Amino acid sequence: MSLTFLWTDIMVWILVVALIAWGRVVSRSPQVKKQWTAIFKSSVAMISALVLLVYLLFALLDSVHFHKAKSSEMVSLLDMAFEHRIENTERTYSAPFATVEYVKSIVIEDGLSSQVNLPLKYVEEVSIVNETFFAILLGLLISILLIGLHTLWRKRKKRQEASEGISWNTAYLTLTVIVVLFTWLYMLSFHYHVLGTDKVGGDVLYQSLKSIRTGVLIGILTTLVTLPLAIFLGISAGLFRGWIDDVIQYIYTTLNSIPGVLLIAAAVLLMQVIMDNNPQWFETTQERSDVRLLFLVLILGITSWTGLCRLLRAETLKISQVEYVTAAKAFGVSKMSIIRKHIIPNLMHIILISIVLDFSGLVLTEAVLSYVGVGVDPTMHSWGNMINQARLEMAREPMVWWSLFSAFVFMFILVLAANLFSDRIQTVLDPRNNS
Repeated sequence: MSLTFLWTDIMVWILVVALIAWGRVVSRSPQVKKQWTAIFKSSVAMISALVLLVYLLFALLDSVHFHKAKSSEMVSLLDMAFEHRIENTERTYSAPFATVEYVKSIVIEDGLSSQVNLPLKYVEEVSIVNETFFAILLGLLISILLIGLHTLWRKRKKRQEASEGISWNTAYLTLTVIVVLFTWLYMLSFHYHVLGTDKVGGDVLYQSLKSIRTGVLIGILTTLVTLPLAIFLGISAGLFRGWIDDVIQYIYTTLNSIPGVLLIAAAVLLMQVIMDNNPQWFETTQERSDVRLLFLVLILGITSWTGLCRLLRAETLKISQVEYVTAAKAFGVSKMSIIRKHIIPNLMHIILISIVLDFSGLVLTEAVLSYVGVGVDPTMHSWGNMINQARLEMAREPMVWWSLFSAFVFMFILVLAANLFSDRIQTVLDPRNNS
């Protein structure tokens, strides 16, 4: 197998490297370190941050792709971990932890027909209690190892005083719960379909974990497009005023007057026509789906910057009238210096809060767009596609509920963690809360 990168893989890894570099730079500022220490003094913020990191970890595992030898098929590290559930698909629906199919089939024996639930092909009936015991034991051992390594690292770097007050006990407890839970799910996935199967026998747990990458990338990569536009245009409108302010206001007012869903749908459908007319551009289905995801990110970014831009414009208008900014202008300080030293530092709390809130909003937007058929490619795993497929399953008798439930739970936890974390950031970084 050879390592290969999709466009979205390249973007997400560049973003990770940039975030690490940014973290090393800002960590040299005592004031910034104090602020982030204050954020993580909250147990809720610590739990939310760890949940977000786990989601990011799964997204990164699914963003390292390999080409199989003598094949055009492309797999990720997450695919390799769940290879036992990708290759071994059932015939049709099965409930979580079931050993037989959910739907009855007609069987003819000795000339008599009857309806029975056929046994599943790739389920090995074992003691769930015993497997749970071993999973908990293994999860605890892994947690102890991770916590021990982190404790040694803190001692070696002498970071106890710098991180005094941070909820490390809460972090360690949360990490233990997460590791034990995923160890349990993974070990049982070798014997059961833990969250059931869909119409074509695909494992729902695997689909839910694969959908994490789509949701996280939609939320994170769209920010790369949104932030530069919103920050540059918002600050320019508030600081320079005049005709620059008029032009920028006209642009975002015009964009806001167009229904967002219609604009996104038109752009996605146009891109779909172009892709259908040029199939030679793509060697695999994954590459085609990835380009559509990338285009959806660009469209969402272009249509999502207006709210933050308007907010930054209003805040910049207010900041530009305070005494120290007026004094800087009187002493002939350049506009760029004023922006760098006075305006952006006072806007950072708004930008950070907007990033996290927009992230959760974009995750929900992807689900809605995929539900109505103008989101990511139907062949790509996403919570929106799972919900779209589940709407017909809910009308069945008996009802097939686990696909919708799984997509809802994974999406709900991600959005809830992002919102709780943003609330803590707002509490700590908003200057009005510190006055």
